[in-house]
Amino acid sequence: MFTGIVQSQAEIISANVNNALMRLVVSGDVLLVDRLAKGASIAVNGCCLTVVDFYKQQDKSVIEFDVIDETLRLTNLGTLTVGEFVNIERSLKMGDELGGHIVSGHIHGTAKVNNISQTPTNCQITFEMDTAWKKYVLEKGFITINGISLTVGNITDNQFNVHLIPETLARTNLAYLTTESYVNIECDQQTITIVNTIERMKITTN
Repeated sequence: MFTGIVQSQAEIISANVNNALMRLVVSGDVLLVDRLAKGASIAVNGCCLTVVDFYKQQDKSVIEFDVIDETLRLTNLGTLTVGEFVNIERSLKMGDELGGHIVSGHIHGTAKVNNISQTPTNCQITFEMDTAWKKYVLEKGFITINGISLTVGNITDNQFNVHLIPETLARTNLAYLTTESYVNIECDQQTITIVNTIERMKITTN
């Protein structure tokens, strides 16, 4: 379980695929591996992955993950290349501050960046999503983008936007997005549950 508050960025140093299995290796802040254990969960661009190995290398940490074909199909992890940066969040512990919203790390799909409008103090990014998820994306509701808990702005057809402050751009990889980029999205699970329950009730009453 996660909060959608990105703690760090890590650089991809290897992303080799063999028999539809990727061994993803990232390097980041040395503190990322403090009290870490093999088998622990870490959100990488919002996708919950299991740590298969980790170690310290000089003043950096190196963490390795295995990414299966289903994850590669649903997320942007398979399109990332060496030198790119991913957002990192360690799993939530009892007593931690819940600054964002409850995030499972189970990616629903990807969304394409349609437009980026930026000033020195504000940034608005518009995304195009699969129409299957539109009913779960509500104005002023929660959505997780590349592991970041964000508030949905305006919604038009199958597009929605978010508004970012400079601090979010400085702490996450959203600053590197272009109109060719795809991001991982996780819709709010409570919203999904409510919408699906209402739809089932309508079917039953009809």
